[in-house]
Amino acid sequence: MTPKGRELPNKTKAAILMMVIGPDISGEVVKHLSDADIETLALEVARLDKVFPEVREQVIEEFYELAIAQEYIAEGGVGNAKAVLESAFGSDRANEILNKILTAMQIVPFEFLKKADPQQVLSFIQDEHPQTIALILSYMPIGSAAMIIGKLEPDLRADVAARIAMMEQTPPEVIKKVENILEKKISSVLSQELTQAGGPKALVDLLNRCDRTTEKMIIEYLEDSEPELADTIKGMMFVFEDIIMLDDRAIQAILREVDMKELGVALKGVKPEVQQKIYTNMSERAMAMLKEDMEFMGPVRLKAVEEAQQKVVAIIRRLEESGEIVLSRGGEEEMLV
Repeated sequence: MTPKGRELPNKTKAAILMMVIGPDISGEVVKHLSDADIETLALEVARLDKVFPEVREQVIEEFYELAIAQEYIAEGGVGNAKAVLESAFGSDRANEILNKILTAMQIVPFEFLKKADPQQVLSFIQDEHPQTIALILSYMPIGSAAMIIGKLEPDLRADVAARIAMMEQTPPEVIKKVENILEKKISSVLSQELTQAGGPKALVDLLNRCDRTTEKMIIEYLEDSEPELADTIKGMMFVFEDIIMLDDRAIQAILREVDMKELGVALKGVKPEVQQKIYTNMSERAMAMLKEDMEFMGPVRLKAVEEAQQKVVAIIRRLEESGEIVLSRGGEEEMLV
């Protein structure tokens, strides 16, 4: 049975197209490809045997459709491209072409929010249903989403946080409906791609960028309303007080990176066992100097303490990412050698 051109792998279609346009134009095309793509394409061209005329025509037709669709998207956005393509090819074929283009362009829902002013977005969404807000924040850049969730009313903030954590795959029709609402308010280009957003990891990433007051409030809310989910979230997070769970080698690695003045502020007001965990991994002279600095600085604002703790935690997370330490719970090994 003769294979249909549209059913062939994309790399095979590309090889067929290269053969159709000839070596001169193909040579100009490959100049814009990566080395890996050139190698893949060259191998596929080498593997090509006879290509049936109908297959060749289908490949050329599909390339033409995709090129035209991309041109319309660039000129007038997804909505304009869809209208033109539906007129030319019908609804089903137009959707198929657009999906391929959007995937290739890596356009995701709420793409316009990457450059949107968080304060402006907040004004647009704060009166929406909590599930709608959760969906929108799940697709926003983490820093912007953290700022927005921190400015929501306390009860709404907790509700939205819980919904982000419990969110799984969102049906495309729901995403489309929410996008249409924002389209009327912000007049931005929207996409129709279905992607995975939300879940415990998404909330952890968000909480890691919130202020400690917001973080604590959300965790306490989850402990009351969704205790199992709260345990999952806490198991994925690392806060300053979790230093007591690290072994001595990990603490020493952290002390080599942290600023002692920041550490002194961070230790203000924490439990004695947290301070002792730090002291036992310092020389007597260094410990004495740290304690002296802490006494000399006197009372410190809570916000300053929390900011210092976040800086220390940022160092700890960086060390974890580099493989120098491992953050774990339940008494497991915390250090990789």
